[in-house]
Amino acid sequence: MNVLASTLTDCRRSGGVIRWTLAITVATLLVPGSALMTPAWAADGGGAGRGIPVVLTTDIGDDIDDTWALGFLLRCPELDLKLAIGDYGKTQYRAKLLAKLLEAAKRTDVPVGAGVEVEPRGEGPQGDWVKDYRLASYAGKVHQDGVGALIDLVMKSREKVTIVAVGPMPNIAAALAREPRIAEKARLVGMYGSVRRGYNGSEKISAEWNVKAAAQACQKAFTAPWEITITPLDTCGVVILDGEHYARVRDSKDPLAAAIIENYRMWSKN
Repeated sequence: MNVLASTLTDCRRSGGVIRWTLAITVATLLVPGSALMTPAWAADGGGAGRGIPVVLTTDIGDDIDDTWALGFLLRCPELDLKLAIGDYGKTQYRAKLLAKLLEAAKRTDVPVGAGVEVEPRGEGPQGDWVKDYRLASYAGKVHQDGVGALIDLVMKSREKVTIVAVGPMPNIAAALAREPRIAEKARLVGMYGSVRRGYNGSEKISAEWNVKAAAQACQKAFTAPWEITITPLDTCGVVILDGEHYARVRDSKDPLAAAIIENYRMWSKN
């Protein structure tokens, strides 16, 4: 297992500075010429049909980091998002957030999946953004069995699929239980753990949330016989979006950037 200490963590705004968890960095760092420092926020559409095939499984809608991560992924030409699945409960809420953000990005070619039904239930701090959104209106495919969709995609793919996991992993554990052979045809890249540093750069090791929230699922994912790359909390706050760089995103006319900023402001009030 590689420990890739390169996640942008601690997503919050303080005094005009945003420290953001762009957990999708773990995937972009696996390819040369990563768009990490120059995401094309003003680009029209995404990189459909090009790049490394990726499945995103995420607890989007709790902390704001995964909303930023999805936006970054969709603007990375090195990556080709094939499926986005909500994980760790709140299945319809997370699926609606994914679908509406994909619409803003003009990427309704990407199917959306609902994760396994586990606690917690209900919604989160971005609930108002999707309160009137009907999942049935999404122009792309919606899989109520997101785990089944993940298994089908991986098993039918001619290329090895990269599963980017940026939340607790009930979906991954369920997929491995139903079809263990996905470990032969996919690799796992995820944001998990605390090795020498904790939250906010603390010298005290933390019980990192993505592991703590579903520890048994995490154990099942980490003991499966596939290639794994993880990025822990250790580089928390290394990359800060502020000043003119933040202003470029904040003031962008790109509908996806505007949607992310709208969600960010909504989240920051809760």
